Amino acid sequence: MMLEETKKATYTIPVGPIHPALKEPIRLALTVDGEEIVDVDIFVGHVHRGIEWLGMNRNNPIQSIYVSERICGICNICHPFAFVMAVEHATGITPPPRAEYIRTIIAEMERIHSHLLWAGVAAHEIGFDTIFYLTWRVREEIMDLIEYVTGNRVTKAMFQIGGVRRDITEEQFPRIRQSLDYYKSLFDQLKRVFLDDKTIQMRTKNVGILKKEDALKLLTVGPSGRASGVPKDVRQNQPYAAYADLDIKVTTPDILTGTVVGDVYDRIIVRLLEVKQAIEIIEQCLEKMPPGPILAQPKTALLLKTLTKAEGEGIGRAEAPRGEVVHYVRLEAGQSTLATWKVRAPTYVNLMSAPTILKGMQIADVPIAFASLDPCLSCTNRIVVTDRATGQKSVTDYEELHRLSVEKTRKLQR
Repeated sequence: MMLEETKKATYTIPVGPIHPALKEPIRLALTVDGEEIVDVDIFVGHVHRGIEWLGMNRNNPIQSIYVSERICGICNICHPFAFVMAVEHATGITPPPRAEYIRTIIAEMERIHSHLLWAGVAAHEIGFDTIFYLTWRVREEIMDLIEYVTGNRVTKAMFQIGGVRRDITEEQFPRIRQSLDYYKSLFDQLKRVFLDDKTIQMRTKNVGILKKEDALKLLTVGPSGRASGVPKDVRQNQPYAAYADLDIKVTTPDILTGTVVGDVYDRIIVRLLEVKQAIEIIEQCLEKMPPGPILAQPKTALLLKTLTKAEGEGIGRAEAPRGEVVHYVRLEAGQSTLATWKVRAPTYVNLMSAPTILKGMQIADVPIAFASLDPCLSCTNRIVVTDRATGQKSVTDYEELHRLSVEKTRKLQR
C-alpha cells in the first residue's frame, strides 16, 4: 500500500503587538512551515504620540528641544543633539568648541548605557537572566555618572541651541575617569561572558544573518549594519561636534574575529566593542577639552530674537546608539515656532531588514533575532489617519505615503 505524499501546509502565527518577546508594541505576522519561518510581515503604528506636531506647536524652538528629548527614553541625547544641530544649520549659529566636546562626552555616555541595556535585554530574550541581571547591575555605574554630570538619569536637559546648558568642570574629571576605569576593568569579563559562553554561541551564531549586500540594499544603519560589514558611521563619515578632532574608526566584527558573518553574534561583538570605543572617546575629550564659553549666545532673550528673524531649513545628523538619526527643520522669518520638523529614527530603516534576518529561522529564534536590531518603536511610528467624524482609522500604504511625501516636498520647495 502506497502512502500519498503529504502536502506542505503553512500557517500564520501572530506575534504581538503585546508579547513577552517584544518590549514595545509591534506586530509580526510569521508564515511558518512547521517550525521554519518562510515569510514575515511587519505591522507598525501602535505607538503614535504626535511628537513632531507637538514640537511645531511649542512657543519657540528652544521649547521644542525638550520635546525632542522625549522621543525616546533611551536615546534622549541623540535626538536633541540632532535637533539643535538642525536649527543651528538653519540659523548659522556655531557652538563654541568647549560645548562641542561636552556634547560628545554626553553622547558617548548614552552609547555606553544603551548598549549595556541592549545586552541585558538580549540575554533575557534567550532566557539567560543571570547575565541580564549582571549586565544591568554593571549599567548602573554609567547611569549614576550621567546623573552626576547632568543632574538626571533619563532626560538630561543638557542641550541648548548654540551650545550646552551645563559645563563639565575639571573638578568633575576624576569622578568621570573613575567610572571609565571601572568599565575598563570589567570589559574582559563582559567580553568573556557574552562571547565565550557556549549557550550564547549556540543561540546567536548563524542566527538572524544579514549579509553585507542585503544590509546595503536595505539601508541598514548603526551596529546592525556594521555587524554585516558596512563601514558606515556618521561620526567618521561626516564628523560633527568634536568627533573630527578625535581618533574614530568604524567598528566591525572582523576587528575581533577576522571574519564577518552578519549574525546575532556579530551584532553582540560590535556593541561590546563600541562600549570600549566610547570609553576611549570620552578619555580623549577629557584630555583635549578646550577652555572657553559653553554657549554661543548666553542670553536667552537675544537667542529667541535671532531665531524669530531666521529663515531657512537645516538638517542635523547624529550617530545614535541604534544608528544614524536625522532631524529636519524649517524656520520662517517672523514666526516664532517651527514651520516644519521631521524626524527619521534609525529603527525606521532597520525594520526593513527584519524579514530578511527572520526568514529561514526557527520560531524559537525570533525573540533574539528581532531584538538584535535593537528596535525602538516610540522613535519610529509616525502616521495614523483618523476620521474625526466616525473615529475610524485607516492604514496609509506605500503608494499613498509616497504620493503624500512628493506633494509635501513640492509644497516646501514652493
